[in-house]
Amino acid sequence: MTQPPLVEMIDIEKHFGGLRAVDHVSIDLKPGEVVGLLGHNGAGKSCLMRILSGAMIPNGGEIRVNGEPVQFNDPNDARAVGIETIYQTLALADHLDAPSNLFLGRELKTRFGNLDDQRMLEAAREVLARLNPNFKNLHDPVSSLSGGQRQVIAIARAIYFDTKILIMDEPTAALGPSETAMVADLINKLKAEGIGIFLVSHDMHDVFDLCDRVVVMNKGRVVGAHAIDEVTKDDVLSLIIKGELPEDWSARNLETAQ
Repeated sequence: MTQPPLVEMIDIEKHFGGLRAVDHVSIDLKPGEVVGLLGHNGAGKSCLMRILSGAMIPNGGEIRVNGEPVQFNDPNDARAVGIETIYQTLALADHLDAPSNLFLGRELKTRFGNLDDQRMLEAAREVLARLNPNFKNLHDPVSSLSGGQRQVIAIARAIYFDTKILIMDEPTAALGPSETAMVADLINKLKAEGIGIFLVSHDMHDVFDLCDRVVVMNKGRVVGAHAIDEVTKDDVLSLIIKGELPEDWSARNLETAQ
């Protein structure tokens, strides 16, 4: 029996008055897979991911997790089935250290109801080491950390709570080359653990380095969904800009595409 995808979004619609922000979109994600979601600003990709994260309620369509229909009224409903989002802003509290950020809003308590700082520190040390064995700045406020270190904390916070599906919004947008490479390593580690990732990105290098498939949206619709070795960067740009592949397009393999 074929294993169902981690998540399926089927015929999703979202309207704002007469504007169809998401227009009958279907997309899925398998375990250990990275799917790049691309498109101009306003193409509908962020809206679609907000629906998956529980931050926005669709006007129509269905979401299934592991083959079972689910309904999200808020982000807590999405988290309950293993969906976490890392926004471009990272949403970290700059004045707090790594453990405090990791458990912000979900603090561990002692049996007396007090904050269990020691248990949170040990848990933070363990999950951060799993992502980056060299991470030692556990007691520093995150405002003093590099962009790459901040991204590690955001990813650690997401995966600590048994995440199966991770939405990453422009994870390398503000990073230099070495920190971008660090985030790429993190994504590959998560893939190896069977976590599925939707990667929302404008960076074509990231997409072709990290993604197994690419889905392009234009004016609220999916205009292309391809295995990454079927298309070139020029093909994807054509989908983003014109909403269609070049006239002479035919599926090609990676050796001849790049």
